[in-house]
Amino acid sequence: MGRTEQWTLQVLKIAEETGEASQAVIGARGTNPRKGDSHTWLDVHAEVADVIITGMVALARMRPDDAEQFLRCQLAEKSAKFLPAAPVADRPSPEEPA
Repeated sequence: MGRTEQWTLQVLKIAEETGEASQAVIGARGTNPRKGDSHTWLDVHAEVADVIITGMVALARMRPDDAEQFLRCQLAEKSAKFLPAAPVADRPSPEEPA
C-alpha cells in the first residue's frame, strides 16, 4: 500500500472516531428516541480522547521524522490565535515548573 493510501486510511480512522464521539453525545443527551440515554458524559470524554489519540497516531505515521516538532509548531500557532494569553503574573518563570 502506498503512502497516499496509508495517509487516507489514517484520516478516515480519525473521522470514524469522531463519529463515535458524536454518537456518544447523542446517547448522553438522549436525543435518539430508539436508544434513549445510551451513553454518559464520561463516555463522551473517553471518545474525545480516542479522537485525539487517533489524530496523534496519524500524525506520527504521516510525519515519522518530525511529528513532535510539527505538532509543537501547530499548537503554538493555533493557541496564539484561539486561546487567550495568560496574564504575565500568571505565567511561570523559566525556573519554575509549569
